[in-house]
Amino acid sequence: MSIAKDLRPNLAIVLGAAVMLSLGMGVRQSFGLVMPPLTRDIAVTISEFALAMSMQNLAWGFLQPVAGLLASRLGFRPVMLAGTVLYLAGLAVFASAQGLLGVMLGAGALIGIALACTASAIALAVGSRAVPARSRSLILGVITATGSLGALLSAPLGQALIIELGWRAGVLGFLVLALGMLPAAWLAGRVDRLPLPTAGAALGDVSPRTALARALANPSFLVMTGAYFVCGMQLLFITTHLPSYLAICGLDPTLSAQALAAIGLFNVFGGLFFGWAGGRWSKLALLGGIYISRSIVLACYFLLPPTPATTLVFASLMGFLWLGVGPLVAGSVVEMFGLRWQAMIQGVAFMSHQLGSFLGAFGGGLLFDTLGSYDLAWRLGVGMGLVAGLVQVSFALMRPPRAPSFP
Repeated sequence: MSIAKDLRPNLAIVLGAAVMLSLGMGVRQSFGLVMPPLTRDIAVTISEFALAMSMQNLAWGFLQPVAGLLASRLGFRPVMLAGTVLYLAGLAVFASAQGLLGVMLGAGALIGIALACTASAIALAVGSRAVPARSRSLILGVITATGSLGALLSAPLGQALIIELGWRAGVLGFLVLALGMLPAAWLAGRVDRLPLPTAGAALGDVSPRTALARALANPSFLVMTGAYFVCGMQLLFITTHLPSYLAICGLDPTLSAQALAAIGLFNVFGGLFFGWAGGRWSKLALLGGIYISRSIVLACYFLLPPTPATTLVFASLMGFLWLGVGPLVAGSVVEMFGLRWQAMIQGVAFMSHQLGSFLGAFGGGLLFDTLGSYDLAWRLGVGMGLVAGLVQVSFALMRPPRAPSFP
């Protein structure tokens, strides 16, 4: 009852942030469906397509702290609306691509810039300001969970259009879905009218440079940021290369869409669970547990011959462990540094995540083109995930994060 009471005054803000996140992430996570027909149609190789996805992640990561700073200075609404317009422009360029340049510019650079302004770091920063501290972790989990539903729409729609009308029609279908981000961003922008909670008010006296310096001097933040690198590597390897892997194994092309939809569905349960759990136990230890569990699931799947059943089980388990990191990372940043510069500091951590994403997407494609299989790529992903998870859990238990450096 207290959760509903905390949520009610700013329900429109939370729903707007969730829908914006849902559509943006759902469409972006479905780009792997486009790769097999696109690479046959316009003579773009798998590694080149992966390079475009890697550019997207680099642009997203490097501009995320900038977008967070602008949102803190100018307001969230203008940043989110500008990002949505760029998202739509990127899809339009992608749909009309005649070669690598169009794919790099549309699906890569423009979508990457747009995600820095509309995706998880911004959406969760909006949610953090809209609810009291006692409900924050669970509400962030709700935003993450609702934000996972976009893949349930985009993956089946995109796959159906691709099969019937070609990959360009699939991308145009994504564009129609993404139009819903405009009203969602406008509603979420109401957060600019809210006064900064008392817990974050003192940050008004701290410059962005000082806030960033204190974050980079915090050992708990640095370990979390390093482990977040491996998180991005694992996730982008899966979303970019799973459709290609299934095609190589001779499985039905619709299985890729079903797997991505399963990831989106079980992401709902994972987001809710880890949002709830983060309000009760160490957020940093939970993060490490996610990384370890993901690595075990990844190893089991690639060690077994792929079938429709094992693929859907794998996608469901990975979905549960997918974006549950979102409320845990956002909540940890607020606990360590407060609200005033949350979007910027969380953006720094996310930059590390996106560098890992670059390695997962492009590195996986490069290893495949070089070796003719994904064996080495998934083995590296498993090994690095286990190490990152164990270090994160050990550090969280041995050295819990200090109280906020500034309220």
